[in-house]
This record gives sequence, C-alpha cells and structure tokens, in this order.
Amino acid sequence: MVGTDSQVHATCTVFITGIVIQNTGKGAWACIRKYTVPRKMIHLHERISLETTLTEEVVRLFTESHKNKMIDIVLPSVYQGASFTIEGHIDIGSGQRNKTREYVQEMVARLETMGVEPKIKPDAFVASSYANKYTKKVGS
Repeated sequence: MVGTDSQVHATCTVFITGIVIQNTGKGAWACIRKYTVPRKMIHLHERISLETTLTEEVVRLFTESHKNKMIDIVLPSVYQGASFTIEGHIDIGSGQRNKTREYVQEMVARLETMGVEPKIKPDAFVASSYANKYTKKVGS
C-alpha cells in the first residue's frame, strides 16, 4: 500500500509518502519518503494532484519484474489466505462535507490507469493516518 499526505506550513508544504507492507494479523513493515515544496501550496487541487503524483512515482518503482518476484514469495501461502495487491491510498473522500469530493473521480482514474487499486477515505489509512502523522514537522 502506498499513499501520500501533505501539510501546509508557514514557509513550505511538506509531503510524506508512506509505503506499508501488511501481513494481516501478524503486523506490518512501513517506511516514508519526504518531499518539501518551498512555498505554501494553498490550492487544494494542486496539493491533492501532487499527492497523487508522488504516490504514482513510488508505485512505478514496482516494475513487472518486482511484482512477479513478490507474487512468487506470496504464492505458497495463497491457500492460507495470503494475497498480493498494490493499493494507492488517496487522502480524499466522497462525503458531502468533504472538500476533496470533487477530485475523487480524477484521482481514482489516475491510479486505475496504472493498474493500482485506489482507496479513498475511510479506507485510505496509509495516506490519512500513517503518512499524515509525519507531515506535522518541517525539519528532517
């Protein structure tokens, strides 16, 4: 699962992309990548679009060869419930009170075009929870 969140600060906008590999019921491995834009990005569509772009960049690192190797690792455990999917978690929601709802179709379509399973709030926990907690600090 890959997802990105952002936070606007006084002099910059911080983006965090989280990568989470989950072993349901047995824990997870996770890491982050930080990207800072040296200005306040005040327009919501611009931020959401860059969040999606940064998620896409990380997903592209999983080439067909890499995905096939990971499937080979998971394959022996399929009958025990194992599965392998690449999900793109987008920090947007479709609820009536959600300011990002008008961008859902656009961002979801971008990930689907890549063959990634898109997840939006409340299911986009890598972006909305994991990555979010690292966006609060400006420093490294």
